[in-house]
Amino acid sequence: MDKESGESVFSVAGTMNELLRQDCDEVGDEIWSEESDDPEVDPEKEERVCEGEDIAPDNSSSDEDWQPETSAAGKRSHSVAFQGSSSEESDEESCPSPSQTSCSRRLRGRSTGRDRASSEPSSPSGLPEERWLDVSDPDITPAQPDFRPAHAPGPKLIPTATYTVLQLFQLFFTNSVVQTIVTNTNEYGRAYYKTASNPWTDITLQDMFSFMALVIYMGIVKCSAFTDYWRGDKLYNLPFPQNVMSRNKFKRINQSLHMSSSADDAANDQQQGTTTYDRLCKIKPLYEELRAACKQNYHPAQAITVDERMVKQCMRNKPLRWGYKLFVLADLKSGYTWDFFVYEGKQVSSEKGLGYESVTQLLDTTLLGTGYKLFVDDFYTSPALFRDLLQQKIWACGNICINRKVNGLTSKSTRGSIWWIRKNSLLFVQWRDTKDVFMCSTFHTAHGPDTVTRRVKGDDGQWTKKDVPVPPAVKEYNQHMRGVEISDSLITYYKVLHKTRKWYKTFFYYFLDIATVNAFILHKELAMGKGEKPLTQKAFRETLAEQLAQVGSAPPSTPAPPAPAPAPATSDTWHHKPVYIAGDSSKGRLKCRQCHSKTPVKCRSCNIPLCFVANRDCYNAWHDAEGL
Repeated sequence: MDKESGESVFSVAGTMNELLRQDCDEVGDEIWSEESDDPEVDPEKEERVCEGEDIAPDNSSSDEDWQPETSAAGKRSHSVAFQGSSSEESDEESCPSPSQTSCSRRLRGRSTGRDRASSEPSSPSGLPEERWLDVSDPDITPAQPDFRPAHAPGPKLIPTATYTVLQLFQLFFTNSVVQTIVTNTNEYGRAYYKTASNPWTDITLQDMFSFMALVIYMGIVKCSAFTDYWRGDKLYNLPFPQNVMSRNKFKRINQSLHMSSSADDAANDQQQGTTTYDRLCKIKPLYEELRAACKQNYHPAQAITVDERMVKQCMRNKPLRWGYKLFVLADLKSGYTWDFFVYEGKQVSSEKGLGYESVTQLLDTTLLGTGYKLFVDDFYTSPALFRDLLQQKIWACGNICINRKVNGLTSKSTRGSIWWIRKNSLLFVQWRDTKDVFMCSTFHTAHGPDTVTRRVKGDDGQWTKKDVPVPPAVKEYNQHMRGVEISDSLITYYKVLHKTRKWYKTFFYYFLDIATVNAFILHKELAMGKGEKPLTQKAFRETLAEQLAQVGSAPPSTPAPPAPAPAPATSDTWHHKPVYIAGDSSKGRLKCRQCHSKTPVKCRSCNIPLCFVANRDCYNAWHDAEGL
């Protein structure tokens, strides 16, 4: 075998020692043997790796002063994910810095070259019960999540009430926060956009509604420059912008848009260089209100995820090159953004890593409840995080990205081969697909009857379809992580983000997108719960632009419409309720959990399809049997 320069060859068992090191440190056990039996492994390098040292040269950049308008993002390190904590990030303070993504969320890919080990794995700790196993070895069934949400999943509104599109949007952009933006914009405009020939004229609440109507409209109807919306020639004769607001007024509002007051900005600038300096001061009024509104108006279902979103973020091998990073907790079924925070750059070094800190900051079991299933990608997956979440009664599953050669399944292992090891509540699985996939989970078994269909090339050179075994962790992970794509796509389809030199304006437009998409999801679930057909997102945005323009055209003395009141916090809000699976009672039917017949109804809290008809009341029968 040839030995590639600059790389160390590790066995899977040896790699797993890094995963188990933390457990053994607690009980005083030693996992690594003093000598290596593999003649190709460099003993010196192996000993350095055992001590937790990275043999690769350190190219991470040091932190710089936070300059969000111009700074580039650093590179997120995806070192071996079989470690007791999330990988640290080396990035500049100015911008959020995602790493180069080497593994996709959907677990498919190419094979990783020649095998370097025999087919019989060695035991990670020398103990028989800790050896790697295959599908012939039975696995235990771990404790399954007992889903006990703090609120009934779904919109926290009155399900029988009728809400307009504007009312749902005002749940996130309330009249009070819009008035704050109007006040601070006038203050900033009088200070910086006032001239003798063109004095500043204060804008009103109605003007801001008209401005937002045009911003949302521009996300639907695309032009290369915003001035094209007011052109009167044959190609650009668009009546809607001309009827809502003049071009010069839109331009002045766009230039002077400000979310924080000048006094707060001045006081915060005096604290620059100290620990009390607030980097997000210019967006705080809207930032804090929107985060609270997202959690107040919706409760996520059992499957959730923590992921990062980029707002014009500098990333290698990704289309977004410059911008900022947000960590988001989203509902995987609907794509609703339940909570998020803006990454402010590396401040205080964390022993457990940025991925660990991001998840723990977003997961609030007091507001969420317990029994949730968290699905994450390789940046967040770590045994330390999964163990700590399990103590809070949050179960987790995630893939592990390997960037070192490992002695896992051999080249003779067929597609669908499974290798696994269990360490208390943690399950580690290696599965052979077009590439080797590594998973970690706290609520899956190692193998089961599940299969997936793959095209396999036979000995005769012909391609045929074949069902190959798949670990339950991989199958459920792929099913649920599609929700991350839904959440991202809903925002990017008709995003209102405009090019701007001011970083805080970038966040204003992105927050407007979050509010619009969350309002659309509320509308969709409320309509489906009543058996009605919901609007598409495009139709929803069109209606919202029209209603905002209608409010903006009202006389200034006319009070703005109030936002709808949330559902009363009575005991009835927490009860299990039957709702339609889809907007049409004849579509989207699923098998009843009780009688296995097709049904269009499910329990809103349990998310289980159950019949609810006169001669087949499986809904109440199943709940009585479960004691619910």
